[in-house]
Order: sequence, then structure tokens, then C-alpha cells
Amino acid sequence: MALTLGLAACGGGGASGHEAAGTNGGGHASTQPAEGSTSAAAPGAGSSPTASAAPTPTGAPVTPTRNIYAAAGAGMLTGPAKEAKPLVYVPNGESNTVDVIDPATYQVVDHFPVGRMPQHVVPAWDLATLYVTNNSGNSLTPIDPRTGKPGAEIPVDDPYNMYFTPDGKYAIVVAEALQRLDFRDPHTFALVKSVKVDCKGIDHIDFAADDSYLIGTCEFAGKLVKLDLGTQEVIGYITTGGMPQDIKLDPAGTTFYVADMQANGLHIVDGAAFTKTGFLPTGKGAHGLYPSRDASVMYVSNRGEGTISVVDFATGKITATWDLGNRTDSPDMGGVSVDGNVLWLSGRYSSVVYAVDTRTGKLIHRIPVGKGPHGLCVWPQPGRYSLGHTGILR
Repeated sequence: MALTLGLAACGGGGASGHEAAGTNGGGHASTQPAEGSTSAAAPGAGSSPTASAAPTPTGAPVTPTRNIYAAAGAGMLTGPAKEAKPLVYVPNGESNTVDVIDPATYQVVDHFPVGRMPQHVVPAWDLATLYVTNNSGNSLTPIDPRTGKPGAEIPVDDPYNMYFTPDGKYAIVVAEALQRLDFRDPHTFALVKSVKVDCKGIDHIDFAADDSYLIGTCEFAGKLVKLDLGTQEVIGYITTGGMPQDIKLDPAGTTFYVADMQANGLHIVDGAAFTKTGFLPTGKGAHGLYPSRDASVMYVSNRGEGTISVVDFATGKITATWDLGNRTDSPDMGGVSVDGNVLWLSGRYSSVVYAVDTRTGKLIHRIPVGKGPHGLCVWPQPGRYSLGHTGILR
């Protein structure tokens, strides 16, 4: 994505701490309730969730059945993730650098140059490597998570974002400017198949619980695209309007939430039927979506107003709104700590990173970094395999 589009669309300001009123039974700060919803589902890819109860007024099912994030609970590190040095990697899109934060001290402990306009730091499917997607540089910078050090750049066309198929067979490079989803070898990144999409601004995707399809967001077209993973062909499109951003499947594996930074909330989509069933207002500039480690709630970064909404999956309501302290704060993309106690988010227009206590909703630290920080990656994270982005693990 060109810089102007990258910051205006997938991109807000900065100040001090915050207090959240009260705490609900799950240890999450509780303020104003609203409406929205979902359920819980299969403990991993490949198993189909059972049917859930009738939808709420916003359209999402509410009865938890199974949990597709069951293998990504607090402390559940596996394989190479057990050997990773605990660090937070911050790609600075306007500085063409990555800052590395020690989560124990909240200090920047390393800094290195990468290709032009780094957008996201993406964990590989096998958890053994992290990749910086250098969008304008047409390259990936690999990082060894055991040392935190970068390797030689890998040529790849227009890598705005990157994901991995649930079976690990392909990397999917989201070539936003080229309007393509490029299926590549996940190790050599040789191109296997390029799928053209008929919608501008393809940038975020998530996968069905049974691994049969993906849904992607097209922010400049106000559309979603559904693609069959078996045939690697487009199934169809639906129009949401607005500017859809991040997308996340609920724990039940039936409902997709789509953040919309123009509509200021979440579109609720039945994945199987591929229809929009509701809408949940959250806050100005709704952008990033992150399930808690126990999969009970989802954190929504409202980049345009400096807040974070906490959506309860079981009730479909907003149980808390956390204020970072200034309406010019710009919480964007990030992830949740291994123990689930800290939500890390980049401040896209603020040249900072926010560390937020998920038990109280209070800002722990505001850490200065380079210009235009975007898709930061907290690593390691629990889970058996990575679907990409800044860490979607199942």
C-alpha cells in the first residue's frame, strides 16, 4: 500500500495512563455495556464446531460450544516457540526499521534497518521464524526468534501482509496494491499460484474452523471476499460498506467479526452462509481484533479515539471501554502476552507502543519507537501453529 493509503486506512496520536471502572467476574475492567456477540468452538483446525443457539439482536450466536483457540491458552507454548527469546517486534513503516522491546523492562533493547515500509511482523506457520513484510521494498526480512536478529532479505512482490494456510502448505502473501493473494512455498517463497481479487485494498484475512475457506477484507472497496482453500478460487463477494480492516473468527468457529474504521464498529458475518447478520458499534476507527488467552473476550483497538473496547464472546456485549488517556492516541495492531495479562498495541500516528493491563484496563507503559509503527508482534505466543498476521495461533 502506498504510504498515504497505508497510514490513512490501515493507520492515530499519544498521552498518559487510564483508569477503568470496576471489574467483571473474568478479571476484565468493566464500564459501559453495549451490544454485539458470539460463541466458542472447535479446539483446532480441521474439526467442525457444533451448532449454536439463536442469534442476538446484532446477529451473532451466543451459546459457547467449542473453542478454536483452545490450544492458544495462557502459557501453552509449543515447539520452537519454547526456544524463542521473549521480545516485542515493532515495524516502523515511516522509518524503515524494526524496534525490539524487552517485555520485562518495557525498554527498546535493539533496533535494525529493514526494507522500505515494513507493515507487519508475521510468525511462520511452524513457529520457527518471524518475517517482516516490507511492502514498498518488495521483500521479507526473516528474524530468528531465538536471537531476535534479522537475516538476509527475501524478494517477494508487494507483501503488505502475510498469512499461512491452516495445513502449513502455503504462505499467502497479501499483495494489496496488486489486488492479489499470492500462494507461495512457505520456506522458499517461490510463487505457486496468484489469485486476483476484484476488490481494492485486500489486506486482512482469517480462516474457517474446518480449514475449507478464508474470508478477506477489502478496505478501499467496502467488501469482503471468500475464497475456497481447496481450489484456491474466489467463491464470491459481499458488500459491507465503510472500510473493513482486521477480521477474526469467534471461538465457536461460526461467526467472523470485521473491524470497520469508517463505520466505527464491527460487522458480524455468518461465515458459512457468507452473509452479514449484524453490526456492533465500538468506537471511532475500529481497527485491530485480539481474542483474550481464555477466549472469553475480544479486544478491539479504536484507533481514531484512543480507546480499546472489550467484547464478551458469550453475551455479545461490550463489557469495558479502556481509555489510553488522550483522544489523539492511536492504538492499531499488536497482540497479547503469553500469560494473557498484557495487550501490546502500536500507536500508529504517535510513534509509541502501548502496553495495557488486561486485568484492569490501565495503561502500564507508553514506549517511544520509530515513526509509523504498525503490525507489531509479541513473541513467543501460545498455540500449535500460526496462521500469520501479527500472530493468529490455533
